[in-house]
Amino acid sequence: MSERVIIIHSLEQAVTALKAARELGRPVTLASPPGAAAYTGALWFREVVKQAEREVPDAEASSILDCADKPGLVMAAFRQGVLRVRFTGAQEAADKLQAMADAESLHLITGPLEALDLLDVKDKAQACRDWLQRA
Repeated sequence: MSERVIIIHSLEQAVTALKAARELGRPVTLASPPGAAAYTGALWFREVVKQAEREVPDAEASSILDCADKPGLVMAAFRQGVLRVRFTGAQEAADKLQAMADAESLHLITGPLEALDLLDVKDKAQACRDWLQRA
């Protein structure tokens, strides 16, 4: 089964996604919106994920902070304890960031993400359940 990614915009959405994952017994990856590191910051995202995990401790979850094409945001996120980040910038920068990530046992994601974005979804809980049940 491929990684099931859900883009969250708030603590409430993160908790909703984790509850659906727990209900179905499936892992979920909470992801920030594209480029969110620039406007929410790595610390905000890290803390939202931590708080959601405290509220739904028995859900199997991971997370990805999207840093768009900004190498500085990737480095800052890693320094601030974010373990997985997405970078969509130039390959030369990606190669340097990958070497840094490898040295620190961190994860850099550079490819496209197939994800459910909860931004404009009315029934977020049902959308999460439907998404997580897909093969």
